[in-house]
Amino acid sequence: MSKEEIRENINKWYETNRPAIKETIETIVFVIVMVIIIRFFVGEIRWIPSGSMHPTLIEGDRIFVERYSRFYSTSKRGDIMVFYPPFEKLKNTPWKVFTRLTGFFCKDIAYIKRVIGMPGDKFEIKTDKNGKSTVYINDKPLTEPYVLSAYDYTPCTKDMLCGPITIPEKHYMMMGDNRGNSQDGRYWGLLPEDRFIGRAVFVFWPLTRLKGLH
Repeated sequence: MSKEEIRENINKWYETNRPAIKETIETIVFVIVMVIIIRFFVGEIRWIPSGSMHPTLIEGDRIFVERYSRFYSTSKRGDIMVFYPPFEKLKNTPWKVFTRLTGFFCKDIAYIKRVIGMPGDKFEIKTDKNGKSTVYINDKPLTEPYVLSAYDYTPCTKDMLCGPITIPEKHYMMMGDNRGNSQDGRYWGLLPEDRFIGRAVFVFWPLTRLKGLH
């Protein structure tokens, strides 16, 4: 079969299937646009890969992360937030932006931790003679019933951010509930506000762990 015949057959096939091809392309574009709108304005689904938020969240939990509240409020102490850590370099090429907006092929690292220190707070971790560690906010002990164990903190070193420090505007101190096994703000510092992705609001899978998060 000559090249001209092959080209003619392709053209005939295209003309015959053009309505179906057009409909398929329109459907794909519509789905992509809706995914972007939902993920940007409403929320997204995430899964928990590590034990840094024990006992609140465990490996394999599927959670819903809402994104709409960021349009009218700021994060509050105790909120469980998904975010890009400050050391993660976010490229703004068209492809990278597309992957973040849709979630397709996105390889950017995202963490999930709890808001502990807020802008203007004086933050400090103190450990007593019995090995119990306590977070102090503005020189007052913070009540943290969600922490796995107050006796299982990674000991503070000079290379860690344990305070005392006053948190500047638009920055937050993020920590995991499993203080003995969490790569959080103690290691990489304060989190800029513009790194937040959204707030985790409930676990929806597995069904045996269905619950709201606060």
